[in-house]
Amino acid sequence: MKVREMAVPDAFRITPHKFTDSRGNFYESFRHGELAEEIGRPIPITQVNYSVSRKNTLRGLHGTLLASGQAKIVCCVRGAVLDIVVDLRTGSPTYGVYEANRLDAESGDTVFVAEGLVHGFLALTDDTCVSYLCSTEFVPGTQLDIDPFDPELNLPWDLPDAPLMSAKDAGAMSVARARETGLLPDYEACLAYYAALRGTS
Repeated sequence: MKVREMAVPDAFRITPHKFTDSRGNFYESFRHGELAEEIGRPIPITQVNYSVSRKNTLRGLHGTLLASGQAKIVCCVRGAVLDIVVDLRTGSPTYGVYEANRLDAESGDTVFVAEGLVHGFLALTDDTCVSYLCSTEFVPGTQLDIDPFDPELNLPWDLPDAPLMSAKDAGAMSVARARETGLLPDYEACLAYYAALRGTS
């Protein structure tokens, strides 16, 4: 696999090596040892989620309230998405920086999103299916929801029409509100958590 760190530190885009023949192709989407070596830490997978979305569905921005929250490996297994990762760790030298990537079933590319970062995507096709390999099981009450249209972020959704969103996502708080109320993860706490993970590998 080919691994590239994004403009957002601790987030990576992963491109698999495909083996193609007359039947189609085969590739490894996730190999723990190789990926852990590339990004410098283990990735324990304890939960796998799938979402299926109509075209123009926007999911996110989602994160966790804790530095030791939930890391994700995100892959589009059917259709295509515009995937965006944002650094909202308070004290981060890249606070507010984002990177947008197209993920689709044809490429097999995946995105690794470390704990403390926020993530969302826009479905570009009908019947888009996204897979999430998660480092921890979901814990109710720990999710952080941020307004994907917050002008402070100015994310390039490039929407032709109003998106389909859950009521929770449509009513998510602004970055300023999350910052003022102390809900954003702390950068140094995140780094300490990543270091602790490296110590277990």
